[in-house]
Amino acid sequence: MSFRWVYAQPEEEKYVPELGDTLGIPDKIARLLAIRGIKTYNDAEYFFRPKIDNLHDPFLMKDMDVGAERLALAIRKGEKVLVYGDYDVDGTTATSCIYTFLKEFGVEADYYIPHRFKEGYGINPDGIKYAEEINASLIVSVDCGITAIEEAKVAKEKGIDLIICDHHTVGDEIPDAVAVLDPKRPDCNYPFDGLSGAGVGFKLIQGTIVKLGLPKSVAYKFLDLVAISIASDIVPIIDENRVLMKAGLNMIQKSPRVGIKALLDHINVSKDEVNTAKIVFSIGPRINAAGRMGDASTAVKLMISETLSEAKSHAYELESINLKRRDTDSQTMKEAMAQIDEDFNMEETSTIVLYGENWHLGVIGIVASRLVDLYHRPAIMLSNVDGKVKGSARSIKGFNIYNAIKKCEDLLEQFGGHEFAAGLTLTEKNLSEFRRRMNELAFTDLSENSFEPELTIDAKLDLGEVDMKFWKLLSQFEPFGPGNLRPIFVSEEVKVVGEPTIVGNGHLKMRVKQENSGIFDTIGFNMHEYLPGVRNGNPFKVAYVIEENHWNGRRTLQLRLKDIHISD
Repeated sequence: MSFRWVYAQPEEEKYVPELGDTLGIPDKIARLLAIRGIKTYNDAEYFFRPKIDNLHDPFLMKDMDVGAERLALAIRKGEKVLVYGDYDVDGTTATSCIYTFLKEFGVEADYYIPHRFKEGYGINPDGIKYAEEINASLIVSVDCGITAIEEAKVAKEKGIDLIICDHHTVGDEIPDAVAVLDPKRPDCNYPFDGLSGAGVGFKLIQGTIVKLGLPKSVAYKFLDLVAISIASDIVPIIDENRVLMKAGLNMIQKSPRVGIKALLDHINVSKDEVNTAKIVFSIGPRINAAGRMGDASTAVKLMISETLSEAKSHAYELESINLKRRDTDSQTMKEAMAQIDEDFNMEETSTIVLYGENWHLGVIGIVASRLVDLYHRPAIMLSNVDGKVKGSARSIKGFNIYNAIKKCEDLLEQFGGHEFAAGLTLTEKNLSEFRRRMNELAFTDLSENSFEPELTIDAKLDLGEVDMKFWKLLSQFEPFGPGNLRPIFVSEEVKVVGEPTIVGNGHLKMRVKQENSGIFDTIGFNMHEYLPGVRNGNPFKVAYVIEENHWNGRRTLQLRLKDIHISD
């Protein structure tokens, strides 16, 4: 698939030469900083050297004072506390953070993760009943709870206090709880609203430590779990998240907790190699697999493991679950593609809404994301669970899928989510009308260009500028993620050196250069269709990211292709 290239521009061009002169860096590096909103030396220092001392005061968050005081009281009195989480990576890491924190103080803590299919997302009556059965006097919810209006009332009636730690969009009403910690609350003046669920839980830990009169460093031992949650939940890696991510990665690389070490060993990933991408594509999916297939408790057990043998057992179990998830995922994708081929005219389809009665609820969100990548249209995958049609929605830039689904709420029994992802429940009799309305909404809101995938280019670059000095500066932009994506460059008048070839499963491999540059190894994953165009000897344009290769003790730079534009 070829992309329309869109060149990013700094809001104010004047900052590019100023940054270059002040920092003594090349113009291209200064431009990358300016595109990211960095205007001054102090901005650059904060960006390049994110320090743990830059974390915001947790008590700037609405309800933190009372929430931290209540949890500190539970610790002092040795109360029974139930940590109530969610079944995804963010929810399980958040649960593991709070649970481990409490256990270290000798608190009789327990945790509850709802079953994805039997109970669904969020606080539910079964969870509150469990808290009552174990005589818990306090529930701390993490990565969920902001919409638990009725459930909060039930807990209160039963004499169980509730602290909510969430980061999702707030509804029309806020639950009646001891404390509701959510930086997205309209009445919350916390300086950064992009925290993950585990990030909000971490802020509660920070606040509780202050109430207990303990040093700040007590909270830092949970930063590895927070980093995994940030990367996996696709929250912006800017501001406070950049500080948390940097510190968390450093912890994983130097001294990961026993559960993370066991998982890395099992999948043959060196702790030194762990970065945002490794978490997103290797660590996160395995932690997520348990919840996707039904019961997320295995993931929590891994992360709270105290011995290596215990952790290895859970890591092996997670890998087995993940292999099953992959098979289910692959089969569902095939069936979805077949349904599209048979029933849809893509020229007339603005939103892809698919229904498979027996599709596994745990993988349809992944498949929806792949369909978005493939067709560049919003995609909704639906399945039948106990007579109800439930599903996952994913979207593209410019189409707020949550708002669109909200406009169809008269057809729905339940829904929730945000701009790019949502979940929903409806009856089968409303499916046809729901499909029609969603298609109509996307057709109205989106322009023809919206269905053409864009690739945002940071800068044009001569390959002669790419050397180890340039790479050393570029690598300091890590950790990458939303809000600070890995820079994409374009080089023009590029020619192949030698013979390009196809390796692996349709990957384009070649060596390229410009007139006065060195020669660079280049790989384009799943880009085999470009082989005829690049082998004819004519120059072409490439969009790529720069990566470092380690082989036999040698360090070299390679280009990983994102797109190729070949002249007719």
